[in-house]
Amino acid sequence: MFTGIVSAIGTISATEQRGDRRVTIACPYDPETIAIGASIACSGVCLTVVDRGGKAGDSWFAVDVSGETVSRSAPDMWADGRRLNLERALKLGDELGGHIVTGHVDCVGEVVSARSDGDSTRLTIRAPAEFAPFIAAKGSITVDGVSLTVNAVDDLSDGSCTFALNIIPHTGEVTSLGALGTGDKVNLEIDVLARYLKRMQALAS
Repeated sequence: MFTGIVSAIGTISATEQRGDRRVTIACPYDPETIAIGASIACSGVCLTVVDRGGKAGDSWFAVDVSGETVSRSAPDMWADGRRLNLERALKLGDELGGHIVTGHVDCVGEVVSARSDGDSTRLTIRAPAEFAPFIAAKGSITVDGVSLTVNAVDDLSDGSCTFALNIIPHTGEVTSLGALGTGDKVNLEIDVLARYLKRMQALAS
């Protein structure tokens, strides 16, 4: 489990196509604190560490990314040089600063607009019709692994929706979200509570 509070930005330094795709990610973590088999969320995708090395502040870890994961995540996400938002798994007693995040991508959204709003950036993202009912104003959503609060939702005639978020300067600096622009694709994970409420509603009707 995760909270959507990013602790570092990593960069894909190498990829190798095996049965699955072996991806090596450079990061500032201390490799001595990364256990083989540990879970790390990479831009919202929970992956298992299969190797690691380097030194504190200049380390790397490797993960195997299945074809299913590649097909479910944002296009070109697993290319060399791609920057990834990293979060290590929640430990018992850690502060729950964001919201409960599983690290499973529900769908890929598209940035419709990115404009200045005071010192912040206001992002508008389009979500597909299947997941539009799970997105609500003042609710939580995970965008590329970052826990965010939805400001507003607009339902569209085809069943999809757009939703707006404000990215404050700090969030823009410590995550990859500050570099997003119109047309960029992002990994979305809906709030797990919304998922259960929708299921309960369906069974009650």
